[in-house]
Amino acid sequence: MQVSHASRTAVASFDDPNLVSSAGLLPVMRLAEKTGLRALADQWLTVPTDKGANAGSKVESIVAGMVAGADSIDDLALLRHGGMNRLFASCYAPSTLGSFLRAFTFGHVRQLDAVASRLLINLAGQTPLVPAGSNTVFVDVDDTIIEVHGHQKQGAGFGYSGVRGINALLATVSTETSAPVIIAQRLRRGATGSPKGAARIVADA
Repeated sequence: MQVSHASRTAVASFDDPNLVSSAGLLPVMRLAEKTGLRALADQWLTVPTDKGANAGSKVESIVAGMVAGADSIDDLALLRHGGMNRLFASCYAPSTLGSFLRAFTFGHVRQLDAVASRLLINLAGQTPLVPAGSNTVFVDVDDTIIEVHGHQKQGAGFGYSGVRGINALLATVSTETSAPVIIAQRLRRGATGSPKGAARIVADA
């Protein structure tokens, strides 16, 4: 999913055929282009068969959907509503993006980690995520339980919290003058103990 026109032509028209519910995606996706999200995904992701074709554009679409509030594959349909196709090119159907994600193995997840780490470095060059010249940088590693519903939710389980969910391990950095920034993450089964994978994510961070 890429911006399909120059900045000066971006106009939101609020009549029915041209309605854009998530026009704020335009500056976000333009920043994604400047930091090389699509190019990095095309370079590092090797998802097999036709499902992995145009990996960069598919990753961009998924990121755009999540930024706009999608929390399921079906929710990614919002990228094809109203006048979105006038703002963006390569707006994939949810079924196409779902097939792409279902082809992932753990190795592809690690490839996506490589994309994310390089994108974060590029993003830091474009925005003041972590101000230069900070004397101290704090690194925090912690896990969190994301509650889910439905017995068929892949990876869900009851962990130490007693909540049915999936377990995310997060690493963040912050300084005395900046807010925390997530620099590494790992999704785990809900019943996984807190220490599992900590050494790897500390190394990644």
